[in-house]
Amino acid sequence: MKVAIMGAGLSGLACAIMLERNGVYPTIYESRSKVGDRFINGEALFSILTRPINDSISYLSNEYELYLKPTSHIGQMVIHSENSKATINERIGFVNIRGRHELSFENQLAEQVNSELIFNSEKSYEELSQEYTHVVMATGDASYAVKVKNFKEDLSVTLKGATVEGNFERFSVSVWLNNELAPKGYGYLLPFSDKEANIVIAFPDEAIKTDEEINKLWDRFFQTVCSELGQSLKITDQFQIRNYKIGICNAPRIGNTFFTGNCFGAIMPFLGFGQFQALLTGIYAAQDICGLGTYEQLTKPLMKSYEHSLILRRALEQMNNNTYDFLISHLDGRIGSKIFQQSTHNPLKVLSYLIRPFIKKEPRYLRNE
Repeated sequence: MKVAIMGAGLSGLACAIMLERNGVYPTIYESRSKVGDRFINGEALFSILTRPINDSISYLSNEYELYLKPTSHIGQMVIHSENSKATINERIGFVNIRGRHELSFENQLAEQVNSELIFNSEKSYEELSQEYTHVVMATGDASYAVKVKNFKEDLSVTLKGATVEGNFERFSVSVWLNNELAPKGYGYLLPFSDKEANIVIAFPDEAIKTDEEINKLWDRFFQTVCSELGQSLKITDQFQIRNYKIGICNAPRIGNTFFTGNCFGAIMPFLGFGQFQALLTGIYAAQDICGLGTYEQLTKPLMKSYEHSLILRRALEQMNNNTYDFLISHLDGRIGSKIFQQSTHNPLKVLSYLIRPFIKKEPRYLRNE
């Protein structure tokens, strides 16, 4: 058995670690010059996206001996709309760093890998599929899944963000639902530490067409964050991504090719995060290769979670600022705490059922659920 992993991101490295535990040493091909060779940004592991698993970090540790260290847990979420604000004090999840930072999840995983890792690789999927018995597609985006006609695109998004210096409450994150700042999308602030944070706006490409419009939105959002915090933030790094594809593969496995991470469809459309799901796809692919499970069956719950999240995303896109104000005013209290508190119930699934009648096109995986 010869296994190639195409990509040294979360799913690819998690897959390598699990394969090694079972005596299989893959070769990892990475097109960049090193692990985490991308812009630095903060991401969140929200328990609302991983239920019935409440603590994703302890779950990965206890179930798979996969050890990751977030920068902090999230003990508070502040949700802003145009005229309302809700403060939710619950154990909501974790913040971590991605990219070239030494403490990024990618670099933490790389320290646990012993397999050969080839950087600056120009190997194509076609070449690898001829040389190896198994290929794990973990390239970090959907380009190859699209190329081989195995991807259903649901939306294309733009993200613009920055690393900023200031004074932050490390265990508190903020979210903005305001069409004046991010039309049909959202903005967020995730602290890395007491002195450094990531701020981002994300919205569908169809909402805004030109760079000039994007820059105007960004300036408005940046000033809103500065005003809310009562301080002048210093930008130390910036990034912008256009036309990023969010969707899900038609088949998790084709022959001996496994689609993992964002090639699989790990990003949850509702809030745009999917690290936990990406890690699980890498783990599940390794289990299948080692004869410890069936990838199609293992990933079925992830596919359903994706579709529940997509329903909420479609609802988000249909809301105006008055609707946001109404909803957020009702989250500031018992209802908000109930939704976000630790529980075995899956609020993502419940909310998607409630909203489903109002969505024009129901996702395919839920029609027979």
